Amino acid sequence: MSAARHIAQFNVARLRYSLDDPRSAGFRDNLDRVNAAAKRMPGFVWILEDDAGTATNFRIDDDPQMLINLSVWESLAHLRTFVFGPVHKSFLDKREDWFEPPSAPYLALWFIDEGVRPALEEGAARLAHLRAHGASDYAFGWEDVRASAP
Repeated sequence: MSAARHIAQFNVARLRYSLDDPRSAGFRDNLDRVNAAAKRMPGFVWILEDDAGTATNFRIDDDPQMLINLSVWESLAHLRTFVFGPVHKSFLDKREDWFEPPSAPYLALWFIDEGVRPALEEGAARLAHLRAHGASDYAFGWEDVRASAP
């Protein structure tokens, strides 16, 4: 019998202004609220965060404006419910106020075994693979979700 499968997601966004800039306040001042909402959602499993409960200090390169998010959910449906639900969607609708428009895919999704907690480096590698090679079982985006997905 195979292990249950969960979905991992890794996304990046480059801030228009530094995190401590007043123009980033709408994002910065609500980040804890959005993350707390995610943690209360059915299907939430895990999120990468430091001892302060944030991921704003994690980096995949030397760019201090590039923020990351890495989380695990029980299913694509659970993740989709959160991402496009009222709390998070209200921030998606304002992302251009805080973040530069992406010039390449900014989200990678992949299936993992239950209990796995992917490393930041794995998320970055999967996003890089998606950017270089397009969608596959290794990494895909919302528009690439396959009917055969677990």
